[in-house]
Order: sequence, then structure tokens, then C-alpha cells
Amino acid sequence: MVHEVRTEEDLLVVRHAVRAATLECGFSLIDQTRVVTAASELARNTYIHGGGGTMSLERLNRHGRTGLLLVARDEGPGIEDVEQALEDGYTTGAGLGHGLGGARRLMHEFRIHTEPGVGTTVSAIRWTER
Repeated sequence: MVHEVRTEEDLLVVRHAVRAATLECGFSLIDQTRVVTAASELARNTYIHGGGGTMSLERLNRHGRTGLLLVARDEGPGIEDVEQALEDGYTTGAGLGHGLGGARRLMHEFRIHTEPGVGTTVSAIRWTER
């Protein structure tokens, strides 16, 4: 399922959709919170730094485990220095600089593809503990 991320209201829609998806996947309450928090950070970055984009959600099944794949895409300016952007405290905006690195820590798998002037795609997966 793909959700537009173009307004503040879209951020709330994404949060609700991700919460519903974590319930369907059978995540524990703690893992639901982890995934929703990561998705919120990624969606907010897409909106603020990327000028808007999309957030897609996909349920995964691998080796008897269930997971949720989040893919945040934008066509913004890209991330000049990914390693620096992942460091706590680094920000190009008014935030605290914990978003991207925090989202990475909350998920089991995390990848960033970015090109200056083309945009950024962040893919993140959290697996259930079963």
C-alpha cells in the first residue's frame, strides 16, 4: 500500500496505516511502537527535507517470520553525506537530529539510496520475534 506524504495530515494517515499494519503482522506492543516511530521519522523527513513523496508498506514472510517493509521515497535534493546524516545530533532543520539514525536503530534492516538533485529512498524492515 502506498501513501502520499505531501501534507501534515498525510503524516497522521501514515502513522495510522503503519499502526494497523503492525497489528496485522502480529508485532508486540513494544515493536509496534518501534515501527510506528521509525515510520513517523521517515515520513517527516520525506515531507520536510524531501519536499514530499510517498511511504509504502509491505508485509513480508520469510523463513516463517513476518516482517513489515517501509519504503520512504522523495524527489528532493538528496542527502549530501549519509554517514553524517545518520549521526545523532546532526540536523539540517529545526529538529534534534535523532530522526534518521533513530529510525535505523529501531528497525532490523535499513538502507538508504540517495542522489543529489534526484531524491532519496529509505527502505527499512522490522521482523516479528516469532
